Amino acid sequence: MGPTNNLLNRIEFLRQKMTEVALDKGFTDKESIEISQELDKLLNDYECRRQDNV
Repeated sequence: MGPTNNLLNRIEFLRQKMTEVALDKGFTDKESIEISQELDKLLNDYECRRQDNV
């Protein structure tokens, strides 16, 4: 499994976790926001890697 696959797995994990936390605690809860910010960083990283391979 390469670095991109690991990144995609982490992105999917955080998407699921963010959904669970947001539904349980609310979308504006500190934990929801922190997960969302981490997910944004990973998605930006993935997009940069994808563009570099084009």
